[in-house]
Amino acid sequence: MKYARLIIGIVIVLVALWIIVREQMSGASSNAVVNAPVVTVRAPVAGDVQISDRQLGSRVSEGVVLASIEDSLADRVRLNDLLMEERLEEETRKRIETVLEETREIRQSLQERGAIFRTHRLEELRARLRHAEDRLAILEERGDAETADQDLLDAVEDGADRLPAEPRLPALVLDHARERVEVLEIALQAAEQGVFLGDGYNDSPNAEQRVVELDSEIAALTAALEEATARQDILRERIGREQFRVNALVGGNIQSPVDGIFWEILEADGTNVQRGDPLVRLVDCSATMVTLSVTERVYNRLSLGQSATFRLGGSSEIYQATIGRLAGSGAETVYRNLAVAPTPLHLQRFDVALLVPELQRNTEDSCMIGRTGRAFFDNRPLDRLRDLFR
Repeated sequence: MKYARLIIGIVIVLVALWIIVREQMSGASSNAVVNAPVVTVRAPVAGDVQISDRQLGSRVSEGVVLASIEDSLADRVRLNDLLMEERLEEETRKRIETVLEETREIRQSLQERGAIFRTHRLEELRARLRHAEDRLAILEERGDAETADQDLLDAVEDGADRLPAEPRLPALVLDHARERVEVLEIALQAAEQGVFLGDGYNDSPNAEQRVVELDSEIAALTAALEEATARQDILRERIGREQFRVNALVGGNIQSPVDGIFWEILEADGTNVQRGDPLVRLVDCSATMVTLSVTERVYNRLSLGQSATFRLGGSSEIYQATIGRLAGSGAETVYRNLAVAPTPLHLQRFDVALLVPELQRNTEDSCMIGRTGRAFFDNRPLDRLRDLFR
């Protein structure tokens, strides 16, 4: 029994020593800090800058206005010329529309006059034909035209239709009456088809001829209106592009390109800056990482993509991570665009960067820039015990 207690005590001591040694010899960092890239917002144009009243360290969302810049000396000559041309084209288009509308009204009026003329002309021809047929019937009832007296001849003969020096023979009266009937029938048939037989100089009334001319004018005005509209549309496109260019020169609001922290103000409010001058700096919380340093022995056992764990100081929560960068010793240059600079002791060791997805997804923890902790690269004997108490 005496030896059993001794053996158990020795075993307990050996296990404790093994745990202590394994805990101390496991790959771990001596210092780890939550870090993130710094984004510098620069002036897009030259001008006077106005920085928004915002507390340093406050959270900013992507698209939030950080500052505004204005250049009162931006060249607007070309834009003003295009605006003037667009107004002239607008007036030209309105003039064409007015003339086109008036021409259509005149054409409508002439069409109505032509319709009235056609209606009454047909009525006239039918009346003349009807009376010519009545005169022919009277002559045919009288019988022999040789017996026609002078009064009857004067009643039925149209002196305007007689040829010069044509003899006025009673025998010609019946033939003349038949001719008048046939001529009027021909004229009526032609008029019903839209052709008017008059004095031989035209086949349609003056109103219809004028309508044909106005149709040609309306077609030309319609084409001119389409052309003016197209020119105006092209000018508006050019004005839009020129306004975009002028706005870019004039300046305007400068928005945050990332979700992050308002980190540093580089220019005073109201300062005249040049294009490309830095205005403010932001910490990009969406690209949070953990930077740390390890001994050479631990560093030589690490590789890109290797899994690791990270624990914030004062917290028992463990974050899963992967190695994203192995910068080695003297890695001062890789920190030029990061929020937290390395300490001299850090630069004497070997630099490692961890990617921690949970820190990037967790909006409450993603911007804990500067928080410290420890990173571990090996399993430790007390890990299961730690899991039980978490």
